[in-house]
Amino acid sequence: MPRLAFRTGLRWKVSLAIACVGALIATSLSLVVHNAARASMLDNSRDVMDDRVQAAQRFYESTRRLLFQAKIDDPDLPEQLKEEAARGLRATYLQDNGSGAPEVWASVPVSNGRVLSVHGQFQDRFAVLDELDRVLVVGSLAVVLGGVALGVLIGDQLSRRLRKAAAAARKVAEGDGDIRVRDQIGGRVRDETDELAGAIDSMADALRQRLEAERRVTADIAHELRTPVTGLLTAAELLPPGRPTELVRDRAQAMRTLVEDVLEVARLDGFAERAELEDIALGEFVARRVRMVAPEARISVVRDAYVTTDPRRLERIIGNLLANAAKHGKPPFEVTVEGRMIRVRDHGTGFPEELLKEGPSRFRTGASDRAGKGHGLGLTIAQGQARVLGARLTFRNAEPTAEGAEGAVAVLWLPDSAPTNTGSFPIIHVPD
Repeated sequence: MPRLAFRTGLRWKVSLAIACVGALIATSLSLVVHNAARASMLDNSRDVMDDRVQAAQRFYESTRRLLFQAKIDDPDLPEQLKEEAARGLRATYLQDNGSGAPEVWASVPVSNGRVLSVHGQFQDRFAVLDELDRVLVVGSLAVVLGGVALGVLIGDQLSRRLRKAAAAARKVAEGDGDIRVRDQIGGRVRDETDELAGAIDSMADALRQRLEAERRVTADIAHELRTPVTGLLTAAELLPPGRPTELVRDRAQAMRTLVEDVLEVARLDGFAERAELEDIALGEFVARRVRMVAPEARISVVRDAYVTTDPRRLERIIGNLLANAAKHGKPPFEVTVEGRMIRVRDHGTGFPEELLKEGPSRFRTGASDRAGKGHGLGLTIAQGQARVLGARLTFRNAEPTAEGAEGAVAVLWLPDSAPTNTGSFPIIHVPD
């Protein structure tokens, strides 16, 4: 069964915890104070009634008259006091009626086997206890509200620092190498959030150094391979005509293309590329380039737009998207221009789940039905070139139709303003 998850802010969790602890402590102390005060009042009431019954006894034995509204052989006298009097003992008894002040009895045996008793209620004293209860309730509420306010204050400060750390970490993940999480959270207090920020900065630096080392190694290897591969391709041109020569030329050309792609990926990973901007009519530009690289594709210009972008890089993106559709998809191939949006769709099996979740990855072509051709560099290069243009590139699978047709859909969103650096918009991968 699915588990329900309730998401709430850290400040409210801290506030709730402090409020619960404050309420527990306030309630416990209130009960202790109430019970102690009540016990003290009851003991004092017993003492008062005992003094009264002794005074009434002395007065009765000397004058045969009664004080303090005392009674002889009161029929309402509790049985416990009758038993104590029968043993010749003086005793007190509390008769709690469940509401208000309890009734206090005191009895003492007198001459001729008779019992003298007095009783009464101390309403004024127990009214003080009610007032004390109200004060304790008000104090408990004040403690709880104060705890909530303190929790909000502490939780808000901690939550704000964590949100700043999360925002800075996202910028680091997007490739901003100048961001330091510890500097972003600020503050003079050095607590666990500061340690967390320092750990994130250290991890980011280590990953950045490792990725830079890998990029340099990849670029160096590809650069070193360029010369021998070029020589191999030149030598293949000198071979005599025939099927073996064609195979050698095809493999040499494929290796040269791979080396160039690896070099391009290395340059894009190094954020060293800059866009050379021109003003173009997007619909006309896309239609002309698509006819050159994929004459069989269907072109639809829903709404034209004038954009400021790098034509060479835009052509590279469109070419790679169409090449990926031709390798892994099925015709018909559709290219649609709608304002600043370019959509490329095929009618194959769609993008693999790994690509939709994690984005394009070099040297990985996805599922088995889309493997075996290519090196996974086409979409990686398209993604990097889109970042240079400040564009947003999304990947998703089309909804199946009644005829069972589906397919992979890549959408390029060009920015409203021209990019001023290696790109100002993140690459987003949107699964259906």
